[in-house]
Amino acid sequence: MAFPQSKSADGKIIIYPPGVKEITDKISNDELVKRLKMVVKTFMDMDQDSEDEKQQYLPLALHLASEFFLRNPNKDVRLLVACCLADIFRIYAPEAPYTSHDKLKDIFMFITRQLKGLEDTKSPQFNRYFYLLENLAWVKSYNICFELEDCNEIFIQLFRTLFSVINNSHNQKVQMHMLDLMSSIIMEGDGVTQDLLDSILINLIPAHKVLVLGKSSVSDLSEHVFDLIMELFAIDPHLLLSVMPQLEFKLKSNDGEERLAVVRLLAKLFGAKDSELATQNRPLWQCFLGRFNDIHVPVRLECVKFASHCLMNHPDLAKDLTEYLKVRSHDPEEAIRHDVIVTIITAGKKDLSLVNDQLLGFVRERTLDKRWRVRKEAMMGLAQLYKKYCLHAEAGKEAAQKVNWIKDKLLHIYYQNSIDDKLLVEKIFAQYLVPHNLETEERMKCLYYLYASLDPNAVKALNEMWKCQNMLRSHVRELLDLHKQPASEANNTAMFAKLMAIAKNLPDPGKAQDFMKKFNQVLGDDERLRAQLELLISPACSCKQAEVCVREITRKLANPKQPTNPFLEMVKFLLERIAPVHIDSEAISSLVKLMNKSIEGTADDEEEGVTPDSAIRAGLELLKVLSFTHPTSFHSSETYESLLQCLKMEDDKVAEAAIQIFRNTGHKIETDLLQIRSTLIPILHQKAKRGTPRQAKQAVHCIHAIFTNKEVQLAQIFEPLSKSLNADTPEQLITPLVSLGHIAMLAPDQFASPMKSVVANFIVKDLLMNDRFPGGKNGKLWTPNEEVSPEVLAKVQAIKLLVRWLLGMKNNQSKSANSTLRLLSAMLVSEGDLTEQKKISKSDMSRLRLAAGCAILKLAQEPCYHEIITPEQFQLCALVINDECYQVRQIFALKLHKALGKLLLPLEYMAVFALCAKDPVKERRAHARQCLLKNISIRREYIKQNPMAHEKLLSLLPEYVVPYTVHLLAHDPDFTKTQDIEQLRDIKECLWFMLEVLMTKNENNSHAFIRKMVENIKQTKDAQAPDDGKMNEKLYIVCDVALIVITTKSTTYNLDSPKDPVLPTKFFTPPDKDSSNNKCYLSDEAKTLLLTGKPKPATVLGTVNKPLSAAGRRPQDRAPGLEMGSNISGNSEPSSPAPNRGREQNSEVPETEVSENEENPVILLTVVPAKTEKKDEPVRNKEMSSEQSLPPQTSTERGKKRTAPAGSENIQQITEERKSEESAAPVPPKARRGRPPKAVSESNTAKNSDPNKAAGRGRKRVAASQESPAEPETTNVKVPKQQETNVKRTSAQRQMDLQR
Repeated sequence: MAFPQSKSADGKIIIYPPGVKEITDKISNDELVKRLKMVVKTFMDMDQDSEDEKQQYLPLALHLASEFFLRNPNKDVRLLVACCLADIFRIYAPEAPYTSHDKLKDIFMFITRQLKGLEDTKSPQFNRYFYLLENLAWVKSYNICFELEDCNEIFIQLFRTLFSVINNSHNQKVQMHMLDLMSSIIMEGDGVTQDLLDSILINLIPAHKVLVLGKSSVSDLSEHVFDLIMELFAIDPHLLLSVMPQLEFKLKSNDGEERLAVVRLLAKLFGAKDSELATQNRPLWQCFLGRFNDIHVPVRLECVKFASHCLMNHPDLAKDLTEYLKVRSHDPEEAIRHDVIVTIITAGKKDLSLVNDQLLGFVRERTLDKRWRVRKEAMMGLAQLYKKYCLHAEAGKEAAQKVNWIKDKLLHIYYQNSIDDKLLVEKIFAQYLVPHNLETEERMKCLYYLYASLDPNAVKALNEMWKCQNMLRSHVRELLDLHKQPASEANNTAMFAKLMAIAKNLPDPGKAQDFMKKFNQVLGDDERLRAQLELLISPACSCKQAEVCVREITRKLANPKQPTNPFLEMVKFLLERIAPVHIDSEAISSLVKLMNKSIEGTADDEEEGVTPDSAIRAGLELLKVLSFTHPTSFHSSETYESLLQCLKMEDDKVAEAAIQIFRNTGHKIETDLLQIRSTLIPILHQKAKRGTPRQAKQAVHCIHAIFTNKEVQLAQIFEPLSKSLNADTPEQLITPLVSLGHIAMLAPDQFASPMKSVVANFIVKDLLMNDRFPGGKNGKLWTPNEEVSPEVLAKVQAIKLLVRWLLGMKNNQSKSANSTLRLLSAMLVSEGDLTEQKKISKSDMSRLRLAAGCAILKLAQEPCYHEIITPEQFQLCALVINDECYQVRQIFALKLHKALGKLLLPLEYMAVFALCAKDPVKERRAHARQCLLKNISIRREYIKQNPMAHEKLLSLLPEYVVPYTVHLLAHDPDFTKTQDIEQLRDIKECLWFMLEVLMTKNENNSHAFIRKMVENIKQTKDAQAPDDGKMNEKLYIVCDVALIVITTKSTTYNLDSPKDPVLPTKFFTPPDKDSSNNKCYLSDEAKTLLLTGKPKPATVLGTVNKPLSAAGRRPQDRAPGLEMGSNISGNSEPSSPAPNRGREQNSEVPETEVSENEENPVILLTVVPAKTEKKDEPVRNKEMSSEQSLPPQTSTERGKKRTAPAGSENIQQITEERKSEESAAPVPPKARRGRPPKAVSESNTAKNSDPNKAAGRGRKRVAASQESPAEPETTNVKVPKQQETNVKRTSAQRQMDLQR
């Protein structure tokens, strides 16, 4: 067969395969393609053993490598030529027919370019491209290039091409051929150049995003090396064994950005799901953990973010992370504290077992963070955990138990002052604790068992939350009522005041005021909107109706053109607070059914973690609280039938709560539910006569509240009880006395006359003026309620009955009020032992003193009785706050604070707190200061919110307490020697205790106003004893001390007073205009010492705002290393006062001992003796014995009784008798009241223990030492009567006087 021939450019004869005509540039592309296909077929069929053919077609092989083919514009031509060239390399292997290095480079670059055609797997030519790749890979044709000097350029181009075309549409064969082609180049070469390595590794880096390792290299990849390390680690961690030490070095770089880059890389390496790097390379792990404390904020932030992934992927590393997260939870940067919470909560939501109790504790702590964003994140995170693991029980009972504390903690936050915190707690309650979107039965079951399992403080917080929401509903209801009235100036003023009250209950009160004004305008213009709002707050509104109303109101106020609408957001806050989303009639019915199941024993109480008894009791308490806020929801026969069953139960508290629910909700029982009425009446009568005291009280009030014939009903109780009173059976007296007292208070007109007879003939004569049974002589100042004798409990109730009787009458013209006040004063003067027969115990005397003091406080709340309380009686009442018994001081202070906080007591009673500066127990002083702060804040806020209050500034402005304080301190029984330095220091301390709180802010130049007030007092005389020169001198000296305090603590005191202060005429005479008193009554020595010596600091626990659970217990000092106060809100959790952060670290550390005052013991602070003292020297107590407590060279000892109030002849007679006795018999020294002085030397102590010193007036106050009942108690020795007949005569005379 003849082969077509032609001549090449160099004159060689080119032989073409049979049927293939000459291939030149003269033919068309189609013809060229046609002929090349035949050539391709020929080379494809040839093998390496065809020597003749190889020789024959050598010129053709050389011809195909000419420029014409390599640079042909037609891609089909180029593909066919490339296939031919690949086959030529296969056929002529191992030697290529091309000897020129340049030609070889051109050929391989040409072939490489054709490989780009592999990208499109759907191309009709893809099979030919695949053949080209397969041929090159199989033959390893590119290995020829190793002989070329610039082979690297070819390889780089090849690798880039292959990496660029590979995609998911390629099958495994294509991928394998590519790998074979590239791996043969890497494996058979002498080495891999940096450029070639870059071209490989660059493809491992997604998006080119990481920073420099810092290694000196010419690589273009240096800026992507961290991403590369990450990818190589994912391929095989062992690839990086030599790199890890460099990373540890880079973690300690001085460049913060470099450390940040390494931390980001290592966070990914350590946090990767299957990574074992932390266990395999502990030094690197520990070095990485050290970056949690990096000085660079972004580094710490990155570490905290990493912790979340680490906790989820490597729970075994949680222990290592915990300590570092603890430190970061107190980080000064808000963002880091925030991210610590996010980290822990994210892990906890994935799996609660990933976070230990310590980590959850960090989140718990951050709920009190000083920053709102952090607090919010912590609260919301805990709420989500609670809903997932407690409410939905997604991980079983064990997990639920682990986070069971969350509900209590979240509700405790309602005690915080911030309105934002309160609103968030309400939102959490409605969405997470008791989700409002649950069906009624499920929702109420959730609420029922939640309430039963809450701790007492959480219960109070929840009750307070409902109370606040109900109060806000009342404000809105009153606002809507004002809209119904005709427009007037008075109406506008009232409306404005109501809007201000509503705004105070919303976030950012400043903005809220403006938005509420706007909302009020909208309400005035839109009657339909008013109707919707009225329905929302109506008692009959159901939960479903409430949702519709909120949606409708929101839709009306929404503005589509304004995506962020602050006005609408504020209105939503209001609607969320007032909408009844939990409680309606259906809900109350479901709660009652749940309680019935608990009573019947068919409920799931045990499964829910509560006992049936506690579930019933808590259910009744819950219903009682809801009866205040949603009374109309109880009106159903079924509900009342269930409550009647509760009244018959043995549990006293259950029955009491049931009666109170009837009292709050039963106003329609008489007309609508006659059967309930007929059953209820005899039960209430029985409870009023023979129930517990609290049941009796509620029964009487219930009858008075819900029945129209209450006079008849109360008479049926009053008459048999009043006739059956018998002082010989005191245990049967308590309930009748409670019932009689409340009946007299509720129906004074009906029972005034018979009650007077009961009071005169029985209460005073038979009960209070007689001690029938001897009391226990255990020497304790206080005993638990169950150990108090029935007779004393009856006497306490008798005192309360007197007060209720007077409060019902509200008449100060009769002699009854004066006689009662004299009786109460006598009770205080005699230390509780009114008959002075020494039959009753110390603890019983404490109870009676407390009852008398509280009784005067109660009467002072009624204006008509406040007018007749004499200054002497006020002072006796005030001194109860310095009683020797801790519990008396504590309870009295709480009642005083409560009445002042409600603005029920006159301002002068706030001055009583100044005496707390002398309390020996630190926590009592702390509590008193908190009470002062709270009361002052309430009064100032009231003045701001009530324009009419400016007319009553004399009784409201806190600064006006100063004259009362000055007068009270001038009459302090401890103040006996006018120039005694120790006594003056005590006066100064008491003044500073009050003035420090008042002078915290200089509002309206109040410092100058206080100074002016004190100066004005010096121009008057003591109205209590205007002609007593000594008394007036004391008054002026207290003024001088006050001026010293003011001038040393204020820089603005000398400015002009904003107004001329008015002094109370009850305590000060009108000023003498003809003379001016500018004299300083302090001696130069005293003045110098008071000026140079600082007032004893009122060392207060800054966060104590609740009564202590154990009296006088010293809180433990927090270790300095744990001080993180800068990030924690100053408000403590309820019931757990925070430690005093500012406490001095003294070298002599006090130790605590408990005294005989056992129930709430006064803590005796034992001071470790100094090193210079002898070993056998007795250890001094902070509360010392009466001899030790005396200051050096003073005579502040006082006698046994206080001066009798004016107008009390019988008591005056006793006083005269005692004076004669005192002259005949020396009186043992009396322990000074108040805070004990610093330990004095033995010589001074001995000097002051002289029994012949003059005794001051008044009853003893704080006991100096109560720890050793076996020792003689000199502080309790009474002056013996000369004749027993004197006692009888005095008692008879006192009875006559008190019964007038």
